[in-house]
Amino acid sequence: MKHHESIIGELNNYIVRNVTASVGLSIYILIDTLFISMAAGAMGLTVLNLALPIYSLFSCTGLLLGVGGAAYFSLNKIDHPERVKTLYSELVIFAVLLGTAVIILINLFTRPLATILGANDQTMGMAIKYLRLMSIDAPVTMANYISVNFIRNDNHPGLTMRAALIESFVVIIFDWFFIFGLHLQIEGAALAAVVSPATSLIVLSFHKRFPYRQLEWHWVWPRLKTLKTAAKLGVSACLNELSTGVSIYVFNMVLLKLSGNYAVAAYGVISNIAIVTVAIANGVALGVQPLASREYGTRHFRNVRLALRHGIKITAAIAVLAFVALVAFRHPIITLFNHDHSLQLTRYAMAGMPIYFTSTLFSAINLLMIIFLTAINCATLSFSLSLLRGYIVLLPAIILMGWLFGINGVWAAVPVTELLITLVGFSLGVFHQQDHRLKLMEDAQRKANLTKSA
Repeated sequence: MKHHESIIGELNNYIVRNVTASVGLSIYILIDTLFISMAAGAMGLTVLNLALPIYSLFSCTGLLLGVGGAAYFSLNKIDHPERVKTLYSELVIFAVLLGTAVIILINLFTRPLATILGANDQTMGMAIKYLRLMSIDAPVTMANYISVNFIRNDNHPGLTMRAALIESFVVIIFDWFFIFGLHLQIEGAALAAVVSPATSLIVLSFHKRFPYRQLEWHWVWPRLKTLKTAAKLGVSACLNELSTGVSIYVFNMVLLKLSGNYAVAAYGVISNIAIVTVAIANGVALGVQPLASREYGTRHFRNVRLALRHGIKITAAIAVLAFVALVAFRHPIITLFNHDHSLQLTRYAMAGMPIYFTSTLFSAINLLMIIFLTAINCATLSFSLSLLRGYIVLLPAIILMGWLFGINGVWAAVPVTELLITLVGFSLGVFHQQDHRLKLMEDAQRKANLTKSA
């Protein structure tokens, strides 16, 4: 079993690489939002925010198969490699087939979909163009999420970090070229969004040269059993991502009713910044996951406990720093995205940011808690917390608090929800109970080893 210092060093390596990769991708998201605000103004930001739930569907499907499949891969790759020989190939092939079907459906029903998402007379034309082009992103995004998670769990986190950074750099260039060079405006942003995961996949393809890899490619037909196995472990990560899309949709509907398109544009600025904070928290959690799964699979329970405690310290520290920075510099941040100098957008966003981002610490802890539970094969508990966090508490909170307190109540729905889930997690003793359970398993393993040696 590895010593304390060795595990901490390995854990820091995974966390740094995952956070760096997440920040790299987030920079692209922010610059894309900035370019759209410059090219299409507040209505462009509104359309972008209306379309975000669809992107969330693509991402959550990739996470469902990627996080779940990669966790199962890590749990079995050492002791039972035959169980996961074709796992990666089956999931990628299924994602490409599903994504192709999504492209067809979105292009057949674009106008009804735009109406459901909240597009009105001001935004309908722009929304239709954007949705048709962004549909191409579906199979590429799903395949990319699966590949990133598997390669990270195949002992190559450095490649996933490089893929994210190169992806961000390349796509920013394409984003600028499509939007300003070719004068495609918001349609250019949609095309660049397709280039983003495609670039990542090209970089990730170099994993085939990695001498220590266990992943193999096989041309196989996806089996239902494989999909169910991955989905069982990945459902919590999927629900976390999907909850982002669903909550954005509900936010959009409530804000449109309360204050119209400019409130949605302000939320577009806030939600895209929130993507960065969530991505960093996810980076920490996904850095903990491979080691926690591996050490749990090899019955080194002391190291699993160590990974959890170290992850909590790091994610809490980052979250507090992020909150302070966002509140202190909210005016220049908002001005950067308000190319039209809209007083309405500024007023809504200035009031909303300090309220909304009080959720940062609680959100980071909750994400770590949920992904850690998946890593140690506690899928049911992880699923329950995801369901509470993303749906059962949050959605009614947005509607009820918006009705009671207006637009400030809408902003407050997220921190109230995240705080409640953190309290639920600690009141149920999630961290304490899992730490205690792992300690008991560690003691039992030690006794068994002593008995064998005797």
